[in-house]
Amino acid sequence: MLRLIKIALAVPAVLMLASAAIAEDGMHKLALQITDNNPQKMNTVLNVAANVSRHYSDLGEEVDIRVVAFNAGLHMLRSDTSPVAKRMKSFAQSMPNVTFEACNNTRQAMARNEGKDIELMESVEVVPAGAISLMELDAGGYTILRP
Repeated sequence: MLRLIKIALAVPAVLMLASAAIAEDGMHKLALQITDNNPQKMNTVLNVAANVSRHYSDLGEEVDIRVVAFNAGLHMLRSDTSPVAKRMKSFAQSMPNVTFEACNNTRQAMARNEGKDIELMESVEVVPAGAISLMELDAGGYTILRP
């Protein structure tokens, strides 16, 4: 019973510390994961990014959004196979607070399997590993979602 009381008293303190860290930084942080070669899922990711961006913009607050693609999700960021290329181009131009990250491990595996270099869209940044990027973003205070 005493242990439960200590835990109950500690929770508000932890929440206050977390709120203080967010308030000091002043930046909301969201990472969205895409691992499927599925245009419907990618459109959902883009919709979530747009809605979150619009929400915080309407409040006059900043948000940094990262879309991390690996495994089959890398197709969404490829210039030759993306079924959402047109939307991606306009999205990248209209949403400067959204960054697209492509897993280099996946890119290299695709290049070996297909026997050619894998070209990505202009707005895409290459990271060494998508999973590692998500882990580092999580450690950096990002909320990770897989819509």
